[in-house]
Amino acid sequence: MTNDSQPAAEEPLVDDELADQLLAKAEAEGVELLGLDGLLSQVTKAVLERALDEELTEHLGYEKHDPAGRGSGNSRNGTTSKRLLTEAGAVELEVPRDRGGSFEPKIVRKGQSRLDGFNDRIVALYARGMTTRDIRAHLREIYGVEVSPDLISRVTDGVLDELTEWQSRPLDAVFPVVFIDALMVKIRDGVVANRPVYVAIGIDCEGAKQVLGMWVGASTGESAKFWMSVLSELRNRGVKDVCILCCDGLSGLPDAVTTIWPNTTVQLCVVHLIRASLRYASRKYWPALAKDLRVIYTATDETAAEAALDVFAEAWEQRYPAIVRLWRTHWSEFVPFLAFPPEVRRVIYTTNLIESLNSRLRKVVRNRGQFPSEQAVLKVLYLAVRNLEDYRRPNVGIRSSGWKKALQSFTMYFEGRIPTP
Repeated sequence: MTNDSQPAAEEPLVDDELADQLLAKAEAEGVELLGLDGLLSQVTKAVLERALDEELTEHLGYEKHDPAGRGSGNSRNGTTSKRLLTEAGAVELEVPRDRGGSFEPKIVRKGQSRLDGFNDRIVALYARGMTTRDIRAHLREIYGVEVSPDLISRVTDGVLDELTEWQSRPLDAVFPVVFIDALMVKIRDGVVANRPVYVAIGIDCEGAKQVLGMWVGASTGESAKFWMSVLSELRNRGVKDVCILCCDGLSGLPDAVTTIWPNTTVQLCVVHLIRASLRYASRKYWPALAKDLRVIYTATDETAAEAALDVFAEAWEQRYPAIVRLWRTHWSEFVPFLAFPPEVRRVIYTTNLIESLNSRLRKVVRNRGQFPSEQAVLKVLYLAVRNLEDYRRPNVGIRSSGWKKALQSFTMYFEGRIPTP
């Protein structure tokens, strides 16, 4: 029985019967699904040309061959051939025109050579780290379309304004936690050099994790002056306070942090420490190592953590002495973390977003190999971030699990600094 309170489902424009008829006819005539003369191209051509005819009819005010058009002052005047690039491939359109030259079609505008969906397809391929050559080959193979490198550059450059807006968008006044991470890219500026790209990820007071910005650093290391400019930019965009800033011992950053946000605790990032540890080990040992390291960073206090590190050393130092040395070397930078309540700690060492983002960014960088400029790097990385989560909409991010309990601990531990609803 149908529930009258729920709206009836809309019937599809193309039902199974019509689709079967189209596919059967294409198969009988040996027509491929894609390509210049493929089924999808022919359907797209027929629909667009029919829509353009309807637009011209509305513009003229009378139907084709209607005697009412005689003496109207304007009439149909044949068609103009136009090659249009679509997601279904290249389509050869016959665009109708009027004798008076006043017809301005809306569906396929004058001068338009690509449907918007085709541009989106190019941007999506670019966001996955494909090079211009790879994109051209893909479009040629799948859609039978030949596009120039300049076209791909123009289409992808269309996101630059969006990138600029994203990089300068207003931010919340308070972030309980901000992570700063870095990945190395090769930039060809005269000569090819390894350059760091720094990514700031903030967890806001609603528990949403957001990428706050990205900056390309110099190849010779960073100074307090560089970090002052980065943090000043975040402050100018609205960030008045950060409770905990997690980083990987970046030179000059702690001094800059205390200048911009005097009350911020700079903490060696547990995520980075774990990642650096696993880098020394064979992948097959990662689960066991991660399990034993977890005992250290979840210890109740510094004494318990030291005991856990001794146990870890007994089990792993003979095989991986570099991991034990890494933790002992950075112990003084790590132990402030142990003073935080368990709920606060959990937010800091939860790695899902950071590892997911790093994996995506490193993949697109690896696929590209090297970049011609800083702008090209930021364009690709921004598209990768945008694909991971829709950061174009305000206050949208990946929510931290158990955030309500964590927020209570942040509010108590950092008394007076977390805004109340």
